[in-house]
Amino acid sequence: MEKKEKMIEVKDVCFVYPGNSENKSVTALSDINLHINKGEFVGIIGHNGSGKSTLSKLLNAIIFPTAGDVIINGLNPKDHEHLWDIRQTAGMVFQNPDNQLVATIVEEDVAFGPENLGVPSLEIRERVDRALATVDMQAYAHQKPHQLSGGQKQRIAIAGILAMEPECIIFDEPTAMLDPSGRREVMETIRKLNQEKNMTIIHITHYMSEIINADRIIVLDAGKIVMEGTPVEIFKNVSALKKIGLDVPQMTELAYELRKEGMNIKDSILSIDEMVDALCQ
Repeated sequence: MEKKEKMIEVKDVCFVYPGNSENKSVTALSDINLHINKGEFVGIIGHNGSGKSTLSKLLNAIIFPTAGDVIINGLNPKDHEHLWDIRQTAGMVFQNPDNQLVATIVEEDVAFGPENLGVPSLEIRERVDRALATVDMQAYAHQKPHQLSGGQKQRIAIAGILAMEPECIIFDEPTAMLDPSGRREVMETIRKLNQEKNMTIIHITHYMSEIINADRIIVLDAGKIVMEGTPVEIFKNVSALKKIGLDVPQMTELAYELRKEGMNIKDSILSIDEMVDALCQ
């Protein structure tokens, strides 16, 4: 069996938001141990306040652990001379695309990151064209970002990260502010990056249907990892997930309810196609 290369390792990590005279300190994460392999698609779920966004910022070295170590592609952010390399290695896409768009023309926006990295002009041109092609937005290169739909804006934000040529992208609820068609566009782009470009994807989401094709899912509750496994292994636990305030994919929920009514239907159903097959049998 081939040994997989690790992209990210999190070892005994705790993170505490310090208090002040008015508020007590808050422990957002405690005893977090996980690894993410190169080329893997990992979903991270948990209800509000479970520590998901704190973890995402640690993985991109936006914040640093109170205790423990985060190793990103062999580099530790505690060695501050590596920060630049780490942030190039692990890009980040946030919830609100408007907060990530900085220029008045789409292609200028995508060029912003590589310009800051000091990439030569000719190479910037190539990177911008390549990034826009990857997210299927070449036709919009000369548009104004504010004229685009939410899904298109988020694809431009992703292109801006791609132009910096990271090996890994952390998506922190990138579809939370989008309508269903925008969500679909962004998820198609994320899957394409993982499957065609073999890019490591960490996808934090509230929408369970977005991660039914992930390699692995990590479930957070109250700052700790409470479950980890494949989508089938995780979503089988319908009642345990509901107990910590999480949903399951709609078809998994339907299968769960049908089984409660006495129907002989398996508990590993995640998609509509699987449900149709099960009912036809």
